[in-house]
Amino acid sequence: MRMKIALAGNPNCGKTTMFNDLTGSSQYVGNWPGVTVEKKEGKLRGHKDVIITDLPGVYSLSPYTLEEVVTRDYLIKERPDAVIDLVDGTNLERNLYLTTQLLELGLPVVMALNMIDLVRKNGDQIDTQKLGAALGCEIVETSALKGTGSMEAAQKAIALANKKQAAKPKHQFSQPVEEALSHIASLIDGCVPPEQARWFAVKLFERDEKVQAACSFSADIMEKIEAAVSAVEKELDDDGESIITNERYTYIAQLMKNCVHKKTKGLTTSDQIDRIVTNRWLALPIFAVIMFLVYYVSVTTVGTIVTDFTNDTLFGEWIQPAVGGWMETVDAADWLTGLVVDGLIGGVGAVLGFVPQMFILFFFLSILEDCGYMARVAFIMDRIFRKFGLSGKSFIPMLISSGCGVPGIMATKTIENEKDRRMTIMTTTFIPCGAKLPIIALIFGAMFGTEQGGWVAPLFYFLGIAAVILSGIMLKKTRMFAGDPAPFVMELPQYHLPAAKSVLIHMWERCRAFIIKAGTVIFVACGVIWFLSNFGWADGGASFGLLDMEDPLVNQMDFSILAYIGNAVAWIFAPLGFGTWQATVATVSGLVAKENVVGTFGVLFGLADAGETDPGLWTAVSGMLPLLCTKLSFLAFNLLCAPCFAAIGAIKREMASAKWTAFAIGYQCVFAYAVALMIQQFGLLLAGAGFTIGSAAAVIVLLLMLYFLFRPAPDRKTALRRAAAQA
Repeated sequence: MRMKIALAGNPNCGKTTMFNDLTGSSQYVGNWPGVTVEKKEGKLRGHKDVIITDLPGVYSLSPYTLEEVVTRDYLIKERPDAVIDLVDGTNLERNLYLTTQLLELGLPVVMALNMIDLVRKNGDQIDTQKLGAALGCEIVETSALKGTGSMEAAQKAIALANKKQAAKPKHQFSQPVEEALSHIASLIDGCVPPEQARWFAVKLFERDEKVQAACSFSADIMEKIEAAVSAVEKELDDDGESIITNERYTYIAQLMKNCVHKKTKGLTTSDQIDRIVTNRWLALPIFAVIMFLVYYVSVTTVGTIVTDFTNDTLFGEWIQPAVGGWMETVDAADWLTGLVVDGLIGGVGAVLGFVPQMFILFFFLSILEDCGYMARVAFIMDRIFRKFGLSGKSFIPMLISSGCGVPGIMATKTIENEKDRRMTIMTTTFIPCGAKLPIIALIFGAMFGTEQGGWVAPLFYFLGIAAVILSGIMLKKTRMFAGDPAPFVMELPQYHLPAAKSVLIHMWERCRAFIIKAGTVIFVACGVIWFLSNFGWADGGASFGLLDMEDPLVNQMDFSILAYIGNAVAWIFAPLGFGTWQATVATVSGLVAKENVVGTFGVLFGLADAGETDPGLWTAVSGMLPLLCTKLSFLAFNLLCAPCFAAIGAIKREMASAKWTAFAIGYQCVFAYAVALMIQQFGLLLAGAGFTIGSAAAVIVLLLMLYFLFRPAPDRKTALRRAAAQA
């Protein structure tokens, strides 16, 4: 039979890093709660029958959030053979709260005292022998980041599991509480497993509703339990849950006093850095400068040099001519040559050409996350978001969404407030993900070539943040989302040099999904788009078949199936400035995968003519979107509208409601349309164009948006009505 060992601990204590070390996996490692929102499993290296389970990080086993429910249900219902309790040695007091709960579960427990290298670097001393004896479990000193001690902790857990040696907690609460717990344990004797009697007694003392509902004790037993708890509450003048919490921390404080010696020192290096980067006035400008530099370097300079080579030389001068020449030698049919060279290679190549920029972008973002800076950004944004009705917890999924919207949407599980969670799901994909970077780079190139305009990429990153804030304000003014934001509690990790392995894994994981999608979904989509754009009604509709694209007098593609489809819906986007069938088709194809926007243009305009003096795709797109405001309008709509099918599927799973999913997609599309309309119409006015119906529509949209932004919240309006009635 397989042995199951669970990794449990607080968020950001190193669980996923240890999981990767023990299993050889490459799971995502982050510096904020919510990185692991579902349990992950892998085989222990060298032990094919031992399964390691990485559980979501939790601060306690009280199920207030979804990740706490996942962790507690696994430990209580599935009963792993042993638990490795990861404890952050630099924040021991806070982490021991969960430890005291894990020891009550009646499972074999090994404590992995993690980040021991940082403990020693700080000059602190922890007496692990005394601490282990006081807690009633074995302790192994580990550094998951450096790969030391992890396997030893696993070996000890295996040994305890083989002996079925459950932990026996030695912590004792005050006399009135212990007497009540003993009485409750005697009342439920025979109704619960003996090794779990104390855990159930504590939970019943806390009046844990989920435990009460699951156990279904008789009314007589419940009355006696309630009487015992009420007596202690009256004696200690507090509620049951708060009493247990205070008792645990009193016990932990005694452990810290007896087993830990902290070096007296002034501000740490992390504290000194935080005095600057989290400063009330400097934090946002520093964040803006950092993100500007990250996107500027990724999309211009280094990123552009590599992308130019990939697009112009690799695909334009080497691969396409080589494949085309080979197909001529084998006497392939014209349509097959066009499909392979112009459709598949041209379309997929147009997308893959931007992979180097993505690698560079994710490399920098991975460094920022691994060193601990991005965790500070969440803390900084909490102060801002809270003013607009959002929580800093909402910003964490948005940070994750900068790689891909799917894990970002899944990370909303950390938000316990259902209204805040739904609103975050609706807005988190406004942040440009990796798949949207090629669209930004394409329009940037069409606007400015490679010589200038590096502000475009960071501009649209901050446009995404602005869209989230504006949406938060407007949605909080509705009864569906009204209410105070969820509290945000997060421990800031110490700054440290990024681990090369972690950075490279993170960078590769984000780009791999993009490359796989280019080789599957986009590959098929480009083939379909080529077929629809090269087959149609030639000779004025007299015959249907393969169109003669070499005809110098007539643009045969205008008679294609794709053109007919695009023209049927192009009127919708005409007020936004891109009412051509080509731009319409590219926009609609972006719903399948955002990279398809570039791939579609690659098929429609081709990359075969791209060279050093004619950037091909940029020139074609610039001709189709001639005005600056039109280019920005096209870019804004495609970045803010409904995400790809994969992200829409994630929204449906997390919303668990077709109605809410439809509302989320509808809101995203309407919001994107409104923003793009204002960019286009106000841009035309600034350029000197006359006032038109489109201009009037943009003004109306702006006024409506201002109304929703500044109108009173529902609770405020109710208070005003009550005050008026009393007057």
